[in-house]
Amino acid sequence: MENDKEIIGSQKQQIAKLFEESLRAAFPDIPDVQPLVAICNDPKHGDYQCNNAMSLWNKIKGKGTQFKGPQPVGKAIIENLPASEMIENCSIAGPGFVNIVLARQWIAKSLQKMLIDGIETWAPKLPVKRTVVDFSSPNIAKEMHVGHLRSTIIGDTLARMLEFSNVDVLRRNHVGDWGTQFGMLIEFLYEKFPNWEARNAPAIGDLEAFYKASKQRFDNDADFKERAQKAVVSLQGGDEKYRMAWAQICEISRKEFQKVYERLGVHLEEKGESFYNPYIPKALEMLNEKGLIEESEGARVIFIEGKKIPLIVVKRDGGFNYASTDLTALWYRLNEEKADWMIYVTDVGQREHFEMVFSAAKRAGWLPPNENDYPKASHVGFGLVLGEDGKRFRTRSTEVVKLVDLLDDAKKRCKAALEERGKTKDWTAEELEQTAEAVGYGAVKYADLKNNRLTNYTFNFDQMLSDKGNTAVYLLYAHARICSIIRKSGKDIEELKKSAAIDLAHPDERTLGLHLLQFAEIVEDACTNLSPHLVCEYLYNISEDFTKFYTNCQVVGSAEETSRLLLCEATAVVMRKCFHLLGITPVYKI
Repeated sequence: MENDKEIIGSQKQQIAKLFEESLRAAFPDIPDVQPLVAICNDPKHGDYQCNNAMSLWNKIKGKGTQFKGPQPVGKAIIENLPASEMIENCSIAGPGFVNIVLARQWIAKSLQKMLIDGIETWAPKLPVKRTVVDFSSPNIAKEMHVGHLRSTIIGDTLARMLEFSNVDVLRRNHVGDWGTQFGMLIEFLYEKFPNWEARNAPAIGDLEAFYKASKQRFDNDADFKERAQKAVVSLQGGDEKYRMAWAQICEISRKEFQKVYERLGVHLEEKGESFYNPYIPKALEMLNEKGLIEESEGARVIFIEGKKIPLIVVKRDGGFNYASTDLTALWYRLNEEKADWMIYVTDVGQREHFEMVFSAAKRAGWLPPNENDYPKASHVGFGLVLGEDGKRFRTRSTEVVKLVDLLDDAKKRCKAALEERGKTKDWTAEELEQTAEAVGYGAVKYADLKNNRLTNYTFNFDQMLSDKGNTAVYLLYAHARICSIIRKSGKDIEELKKSAAIDLAHPDERTLGLHLLQFAEIVEDACTNLSPHLVCEYLYNISEDFTKFYTNCQVVGSAEETSRLLLCEATAVVMRKCFHLLGITPVYKI
């Protein structure tokens, strides 16, 4: 990146730097005091506050200090602040809270600089270099269902936020492509299509139906079951014929998954369970050398403190399982892929499994004992998707809803709504198609992401496709409206960026400007806490601030037109970047 476009980090980080200098100067005897800077809860008091006075006072009182309480400590912090064009004034409140008001000119200048240098200069600075985000992870030969939708959408957004923050992200699809079910599927394949190799691709057709039929056969036919179990052994032993059949089934399944990923605009690199299989013996040997693996009831297990049941790493029959694969994958990611943060996105039901895997890795010394130190592993759990009846979301025939159908339905409904609004007259068929897709898929993603991921949410098309309230439709239309204001002005916004200046004289302009400037710290919080809903909340609040500004401040035809057009553009740029982080395609006209 060129020097004049350096990444400046978040506004909060910049304020914290100033206060760090002040704390060092005012309290040289107290080492490593970290500045505690936060957004002010009540904007009447200021924009930010520094909350160090109380804890400093607790450290120094009774030690012959000249200070008489937390308030004088707060005053000393203010007096030692280095001069900065960033801060207009500071004041003391309560027990030494330092309230900070940012200079209006500085807010305006920062917005202008971003418009010229690009919003990438507002990327957060995170303490990690390389992250593995393990998400989606469907099982081969089974349909992707709504649970996979949540994992895919949340995982993709986390990956996008980290990529924006200049972290090298390995987007891993840990598909279930290994295990006992493959014996059953392969045996059934040979039974149904005895000479399938000669025809290259068997006409399996609907893989889900094929899976169910083979499972029924497996459950009800003892001979078939025995053959299927032998087929697993042959497959795992590397038998060429079985390997080919396995690869064939995986390929058919992958094509189905790809249809969903293409609709969602999600990119993943597959390293399935089978990939780690050759590394399992070595990983278990390392754990054994550390004395972690014990015999228990014929299986080999790792006991985890505080857990009633141990982590089984080798089953009684000598086979490996999820735990052996997950421990091996963790080792591989740390040592071969050199990741410093491993993020696993699965439903909350798997939390305990991952807690046990991470505990075992800590005992082995693969991960540090303190979970805030890097390298670290985090489980990102999420709740269920519910239907209108409050139960797990299914179709009328109690089948799990197919993802492809769900997304197609969202697009179809959006298209119908656009046609109803008479858009077929003014738009080309392609514009109609693209807008319906952007809004339909965007609505499904946003409805998922706007909730705290740990909660269950109810899938309701009418709510998610409403153009009122906190929905993607409302936000996409708000963005399109801003674009239309700029278009109607007839001004060349690129020229204005170079020649005009932003002035935030009206209180609603300043509120909007300040809020736009908080973009980097919101993304930073969302990354650190693995909480995409923070970006949704921010995006919605920005659009509300914009509405207030637009209601009270005339843009086109006013004396402040050029400044206000630039403020419109800054809002649109920030909104677009939020959409991008959420995997939503913006629309420019409605």
